[in-house]
Amino acid sequence: MDRHDRAARRARLRLIGIGGVAGAVIAVGGVAVVRGMSDDGKDGKPAASPTATASTGPATSASPSATKTLTPNTAKPVHLNKPTGQKDGASIGFPRFGFGAMSAAVYRLDELSVLDDDMVRRQLAVTTAKGSEASIDKAVSEVRKLRETVGLPSSGGTPAGMTISTNVDAAQAWALDDDGLVINVWMHYSRTATLPKAASDDSPLKNQLADVVLIWEDGDWKITTDPKWVAKRFTPAPYNPDSPTSLKDGWLVVIRD
Repeated sequence: MDRHDRAARRARLRLIGIGGVAGAVIAVGGVAVVRGMSDDGKDGKPAASPTATASTGPATSASPSATKTLTPNTAKPVHLNKPTGQKDGASIGFPRFGFGAMSAAVYRLDELSVLDDDMVRRQLAVTTAKGSEASIDKAVSEVRKLRETVGLPSSGGTPAGMTISTNVDAAQAWALDDDGLVINVWMHYSRTATLPKAASDDSPLKNQLADVVLIWEDGDWKITTDPKWVAKRFTPAPYNPDSPTSLKDGWLVVIRD
């Protein structure tokens, strides 16, 4: 391995090592775009009692005795709604009802750029609600700080040959209003980063939590940073795919058809 390859590998390891920040980075600027849960709920309870909607909660008609042993891995998974289109790198066109809000959150976290500040701006411009646009500049600023942290110029695209992949494997969603028009979605995800001519990532970022507050606006789900709704965000129980408690809390495995 030559000096360039070693330097590239160190950059990748630094990136993945602060991947929790990279995933939360955009959220710190965007408040609820992809925010980690470390500053939430000291007692692990919801900040406000959320209201379950058709897009949330374990979807099962099992008997009470069977429910005790069901887990996210054994319960019926959520088949996410596919977007009807793409605009500036962001999936658009999710339904209002069913699992529309959860689907929007999952697809967009999967595709959200981690290192390309211009792409992040374009993606968030498409997916941010009216009145929350100031969060976009903050998000871009955080991405630029992250780039500098891993030794890149403050502005630019993802380095040639580097692939950063995010995968959400479970989620839960709860309404923050009575009409189901404002939804808080929490997601459990992993992130990997690979370089050209390198083996698959042997140190992926795993077991990460992120959330987003979405509001139904102009026929799609949009990110809102309205303090009225952000204050009602809740903190879920830790996700464990083999735990009945996780299923009871609302965690569901998500599948993209």
